[in-house]
Amino acid sequence: MRKNLKAKAYMYPLPVLIVGTYDEKGVPNAMNAAWGTVCDTAQVVLCLSHTHKTVQNLLKTGAFTVAIADKANVVAADYVGVVSGNKVPNKLEKTGWDIQRSEFVDAPVFTDFPLVLECKLVSYDTETEFCIGEVVNVSVEEEILREDGKIDLEKFRPICYAGDVRDYYALGEKVGKAFSDGKKLI
Repeated sequence: MRKNLKAKAYMYPLPVLIVGTYDEKGVPNAMNAAWGTVCDTAQVVLCLSHTHKTVQNLLKTGAFTVAIADKANVVAADYVGVVSGNKVPNKLEKTGWDIQRSEFVDAPVFTDFPLVLECKLVSYDTETEFCIGEVVNVSVEEEILREDGKIDLEKFRPICYAGDVRDYYALGEKVGKAFSDGKKLI
């Protein structure tokens, strides 16, 4: 039997994204965001409230990074989501993350994460709070790559967020082959 849950935006999985920026003094900041996805072949869209320090920073610098959170970083990733950069300017110190300046944009790369998108700000709509970024580089740890150079999710173990229960889950089990398995029904 099916049950109606009313109008709620249940989308699974929601990626756990760590958005990194620098402030006007060059101090790195990060926030945890789950409302984001790909919106073009080399663009991402994030829904980010204008009240976040991260948004204030990316509007000034025109750049940001998006690290895809993984199982190894779940505690620190959650921490940057519950502590505001507006109230704790040095909040990244507690994470223990290694931070390097991107070669491509004016934003920090958190090298503890296996996959980081380095983005140039395309637009930020104050009404919808949609932030669109053009991916200008993808920085990846070789240890999560397959022999063909593609990302291996079983090695990567990205996490996703289940908003209705406020839990994180690790992804990674392969269950099929896209653009292939469906051909069995042709």
